[in-house]
Amino acid sequence: MSAAGGLARRRLLLLAPLGVAAAGGAAFWTMLTRMQAGKFDPHDIGNPMLGKKVPDFELSGISGGGGFSSKELLAAAQKQPVLVNFFMSTCIPCAEEADALDALAKQGLQIWGIAWEDDPAKASAFLDKYGNPFARVGDDRSGNAAINFGLYGVPESYLIDRTGRIVWHMAGALSDGAIERGLLPAIAKARG
Repeated sequence: MSAAGGLARRRLLLLAPLGVAAAGGAAFWTMLTRMQAGKFDPHDIGNPMLGKKVPDFELSGISGGGGFSSKELLAAAQKQPVLVNFFMSTCIPCAEEADALDALAKQGLQIWGIAWEDDPAKASAFLDKYGNPFARVGDDRSGNAAINFGLYGVPESYLIDRTGRIVWHMAGALSDGAIERGLLPAIAKARG
């Protein structure tokens, strides 16, 4: 290798980190610009089930209550939109969103809960402590229903419309902003 070729290679290696930093800066600038315009949602992770039919499942209940199946969920959604919320007793954000779920239930939104990979007694104690806004609660100890929904983690919520399709999705705890800007417009559209 010639001295000129070695020098060119060293220069390229020295400039590579600068190129990476420039690309990262451009991405960060784009994200900030979209956040300012209200067009960036860090919780929008592009769930592959969005727009698709609710997957088939059948879950037993917790706390002596009956669970539910996808058929029962679809029947309920034909009457009005249903919010399906995955939660876990050890999940701090799940506890943080409890008041928001309770307020939505009191406003007439039907919410069905799924305890994800949780001990039924612990899930029941969680609901006793933080309130139970759910019309129905299913036990997904195996995690199969969560996999079929495309769950990333808890809490996670899915709005089901009259056709049985998932029309809105939120990964993370429901905040006032997410409810105002995302969920409520999706509910209005699903009812329309």
